[in-house]
Amino acid sequence: MFVRIVKMSFQPDKIDTFLSNFEANKTKIRAFEGCQFLELYRDKNNPNIFFTYSYWDTENDLENYRHSELFKGVWANTKPLFNAKPEAWSVDKLESLA
Repeated sequence: MFVRIVKMSFQPDKIDTFLSNFEANKTKIRAFEGCQFLELYRDKNNPNIFFTYSYWDTENDLENYRHSELFKGVWANTKPLFNAKPEAWSVDKLESLA
């Protein structure tokens, strides 16, 4: 399993549009084959910055999602809302304490 972290910064007047789009698609993203976990975070000091954390069984599962019609639709609605280039990391989870 690995974790995908995406940092996104939005135009202040576009945040509600982003949140509506996320709300409409979060269940579909989470249900995508290989996705085991999905969370959305908002930066405490800069309310324009959001992070998604998603857990994937394999990198191939993430790539299948990134080439899917679902992703293309979500991204087409999200990309115009940014005020900075998004950043993404794929990381291996080494340890988790609950």
